[in-house]
Amino acid sequence: MEEIKLDLHQMKQDLVRGVAACSQRGLNHSAKWLAELNYSLSYIKPNYEENIHFKNDCEGELEAYFVAKSYFDLKEYDRCAYFTKNCAKPKTRFLYFYSKYLSVEKKKLDNMTDTNCPPDPAENNELTDLCTELKRDYYENKLDGFCLYLYGIILKKLDLVPLAINVFVKAVNAEPLLWCAWYELGKIIPDKNKIFSVQLPDHWMKHFFLAHAYLEQLNNDEALQIYFELYSQGLKNSTYLMAQIAIGHHNRRGRPNLLKSRKFFDLQETSCLFAELAQAIDLFKQILTVDPYRLDNLDTYSNLLYVEEMKTQLADLAHKVVLVDKYRVETCCVIGNYYSLRSDHAKAVLYFRRALKLNPQFLSAWTLMGHEYMEMKNTNAAIQSYRHAIEINNRDYRAWYGLGQTYEILKMYFYCLYYYKQAQQLKPNDSRMIIALGETYEKLEKTENALKCYYKACTVGDIEGQALIKLAKLYDKLKEYDNAAAAYTEYCLRDEDNKLRSNEDQTEFYSAFQYLAHYHLKKGQLDDAYTYAYKCMENEKTKEEGKALLKDIAARRAELEPDADPESVPMDET
Repeated sequence: MEEIKLDLHQMKQDLVRGVAACSQRGLNHSAKWLAELNYSLSYIKPNYEENIHFKNDCEGELEAYFVAKSYFDLKEYDRCAYFTKNCAKPKTRFLYFYSKYLSVEKKKLDNMTDTNCPPDPAENNELTDLCTELKRDYYENKLDGFCLYLYGIILKKLDLVPLAINVFVKAVNAEPLLWCAWYELGKIIPDKNKIFSVQLPDHWMKHFFLAHAYLEQLNNDEALQIYFELYSQGLKNSTYLMAQIAIGHHNRRGRPNLLKSRKFFDLQETSCLFAELAQAIDLFKQILTVDPYRLDNLDTYSNLLYVEEMKTQLADLAHKVVLVDKYRVETCCVIGNYYSLRSDHAKAVLYFRRALKLNPQFLSAWTLMGHEYMEMKNTNAAIQSYRHAIEINNRDYRAWYGLGQTYEILKMYFYCLYYYKQAQQLKPNDSRMIIALGETYEKLEKTENALKCYYKACTVGDIEGQALIKLAKLYDKLKEYDNAAAAYTEYCLRDEDNKLRSNEDQTEFYSAFQYLAHYHLKKGQLDDAYTYAYKCMENEKTKEEGKALLKDIAARRAELEPDADPESVPMDET
């Protein structure tokens, strides 16, 4: 990875220019992103001679620009488009196209609110007409970087992703400070190889793009490395960087927020995962100290608090975000997670649905709503929610995994296998995905494939401590008793972790001792059999079996050593 060197003074000048250019075109999210980054560099004193005033790139159309921009700011998009339809200068031409696009999207959203269902993706007549208009200007080389970005957005909406990638690349080359174009490119570029096959500008914004794209592709280590470097280069006050680093830690955690099951994990394997969660939570706390009214990414923060079962902190967060803006999608997701943690799944669904009325493209809400429907045993609604999530972002492994779980409940194992494979490809080193695949193969009686999955889950780090026990049981089922005993022995060696196990896992733990006691007794290895049988006495469910085994061992020893005193072996211990 190339070394990052930032010229902070040049960066400051670029940011001022970028904020002005985006603000003048109504690209408010990009302007906000650039302005926040500029604010984090407050300690850098700019050269005011370089500051950009109103750039006169709509000469002869200034009156039309001012009136159209006033309508745009008031969300009167059709009026804005009407007053700029004959304009030819880049800035006013962009306002014309952008207002037409936002008018189409606003009408879709209004119709969805009226009919209480998402818009039909096949109905894109107005968007297709706008695309045709932009396409004509594109081939005549009339589009500047801002219009290229808008053309890319429309191509993406029409599922013309390869074309959209090419157009976004042209947009960032024409306007390197246009963050929204970098952001959209990072969302749709398929993999690392594709990133390095396209011609990107040699600009400091490229570092932010690479980290963002890696995070989208779940290459969390590479993303965090870039973010840490940027952080150390003078951007330690950037709340955006803090949030992205927190999301990176959130993505690396071992417990995906799927069906939200609560299970204890082996201490040795999960201490680093708890550290990831703790670091992410601390970073979000730090962000809220610096910027207490910031709502961006707080849905992720609420997921972390949910996973850690921090009810009080989640309740405080929910109360805080409602006071800031009760009709933001992040607020609705925070409240939805709060009700979910209280097991009030119907109310949680209500708030996730509210989030989706505000923004039908909000990925997190679709996935979380799918989880809630699963908790409510409403598999049809869960499937619909997960499918919507995948339509928005096909790299959402939680949605793929959720679909796999849903079809597993419906006993449609071939469908289930397909979805688990998709999830596992996105998270190749997550043992939960691999074990889910193994269980499905086992149900389809493909035992060789199941064995490979369980073995791989053991080698990549068995997050839940379940791979070894499943491997042992499958070996026993195949009558490979020596291999089963070896797997059970490895499982039992984790004695120091037993205190952290749930009751269900403790039963498995002592059942393993019981199996090994029988195995060694059959083999005539009485000392080992005695050790494991004696361990069975520590658990109520295996205690009686342990007593019976100790009697059998004593009897066997008496046969082998007639002079031995059977009473020397403890027969009953309460």
